[in-house]
Amino acid sequence: MPIIVNLDVMMAKRKMSLNELSEKVDLTLSNLSILKTGKAKAVRFSTLETICKALDCQPGDLLEFVSEEEKK
Repeated sequence: MPIIVNLDVMMAKRKMSLNELSEKVDLTLSNLSILKTGKAKAVRFSTLETICKALDCQPGDLLEFVSEEEKK
């Protein structure tokens, strides 16, 4: 998939655990884990907004497009 989720990078920069983020954004650990590992097929803008507020970042800090050619 050409969209890379950098949630783990932003969490590390903010020194925030998955448990702490889960509490702040009111999402289950399993849903956040699916997003963090890049296995999510979609994300709601409202969820993205809440995560960005909690991590004090922009959506572009969390999501990155990498073309198939760049992966090779």
